[in-house]
Amino acid sequence: MAPVPPPGTVEKSSKMHSKVVIIGSGPAGHTAAIYLARANLQPVLFEGFMANGFAAGGQLTTTTDVENFPGFPSGIMGPELMEKFREQSIRFGTRIVTETVSKVDLSARPFRYWREMQEDQEPETADTIIMATGASAKRLGLKGEESYWQSGISACAVCDGAVPIFRNKPLAVIGGGDSAAEEATYLTKYGSHVYVLVRRGELRASKIMARRLQNNPKITLLWNTVAVECQGDGDLLNNLLIQNVLTGEQRDLQVNGLFYAIGHEPATSIVRSQLQTDPDGYIITVPGTTQTSVKGVFAAGDVQDKRYRQAITSAGSGCMAALEVEKLIAEEEEFGE
Repeated sequence: MAPVPPPGTVEKSSKMHSKVVIIGSGPAGHTAAIYLARANLQPVLFEGFMANGFAAGGQLTTTTDVENFPGFPSGIMGPELMEKFREQSIRFGTRIVTETVSKVDLSARPFRYWREMQEDQEPETADTIIMATGASAKRLGLKGEESYWQSGISACAVCDGAVPIFRNKPLAVIGGGDSAAEEATYLTKYGSHVYVLVRRGELRASKIMARRLQNNPKITLLWNTVAVECQGDGDLLNNLLIQNVLTGEQRDLQVNGLFYAIGHEPATSIVRSQLQTDPDGYIITVPGTTQTSVKGVFAAGDVQDKRYRQAITSAGSGCMAALEVEKLIAEEEEFGE
């Protein structure tokens, strides 16, 4: 566990000092910004410039129809939803910076941070920081993957499983752990049949989850099997070329949906050595809060949530982080800390 640093004597930056800096521009970051701006704390939000491979707005900018975010009964496109978040942040006074924070120093307060391409210059400072940098789904880089991403290929069954293109169609899930078992089971509500491609001859999933898969008549487990190529009609995925890793035999598997369940990578490289994280790199927060192992640093959204990873839960934790920041700043100003 990273130690909580002693009260620091770092001077406030002459370039820019902020009461709160938010790093990340997904639902968590913008929700925190909206709350903090309305509280007159003048938050600064770094939305990044293709940080972690995503445009400002995070993973939702790569999503087409979002049908499960409350308030949009007819659904909304992912990029449009994030643009509305951004507009609302700006409306209340958030300062948005389209640059990436590439380095932070959390050893003393105020915290110091550097923008990308400016690491050799004077750092800027912040009394508090909210990490809302998210996590990205691991991909396999299959042939045809880019062509059919969000056109038949997804990394979130809960997000996309109910989309019309998957209803009553054969689907495939890649993975052998609990996540794959959960996603495959969930998809049986919508697909006509679900194939689970398992690279090995056994599942890594817990016994109870493995039993559910094996006992479900709508699920077929394909052992020692990997996907080789994603194929389609030019618009939508309709076939997978699969291969048996023991025999080398290849064959077609006609499916209209492919779901990756091989894990996510949290964007925590700039803080991983300074904050307490779990073995997978997710930031650990005090249960029931967004407070990290360093006082004044908070984490919200997928960067600390490896279970739900939904836009609405990210927004909720962004709200929590903002209220906790507001409380901390008020207490420190009152008692002169």
